Amino acid sequence: MRIMGIDPGLTRCGIAVIEGPKAGLPGSIGSPKPTFVAADVLRTHPNKDLEFRLAEMSAQLNEWVERYRPEILLVERVFAQHNVSTVMTTAQVAGLAMVAAASRGIPVGQHTPSEVKAAVTGYGDAPKEQVQHMVQRILALPKLSQPADAADALALAICHSWRQGSAVATDTSIQTTAQQRWAAAERAARRTGYRAGRGRMGKKSS
Repeated sequence: MRIMGIDPGLTRCGIAVIEGPKAGLPGSIGSPKPTFVAADVLRTHPNKDLEFRLAEMSAQLNEWVERYRPEILLVERVFAQHNVSTVMTTAQVAGLAMVAAASRGIPVGQHTPSEVKAAVTGYGDAPKEQVQHMVQRILALPKLSQPADAADALALAICHSWRQGSAVATDTSIQTTAQQRWAAAERAARRTGYRAGRGRMGKKSS
């Protein structure tokens, strides 16, 4: 199953594609780990007017979706109660990604940062460096994905692959089962929901 992950942002937008086993197929549990296809960071210049930046980002997103034809597209769901302008631009880019998928009949899903971190590292508050290292190990990459936005997009795609229960890492030093990863993600999501009510959520650069 080809999965595209998008870590939305207007100045830097992480985007990545992996191949994961087909969800729901007999014998899918215990199948090979997800494999790397592509990853990059899409950029727009902060000195340009918003409408031109959005147009540029839309063109780049559509190019990637058209080139790699994912079977599902995942967008990071970002919660924040401060820095409204940043949240707005992040939401706008997420919307562009959803439209790019919907216009081609590609389903869209969303996961929170805490869900993704817990699924990949086992810890919902893991730092970006730990996410990068785990993504490198899971996908057997020769080096860390740089910048971190690209690793975040890969982690998002990996998270969804494991949430579907369609992939279990064969390296038991990473994790033991997809279900255990997702159980950790669900616990992190519940903690995140509690923190959102206290205004302690993290911020994301546009």
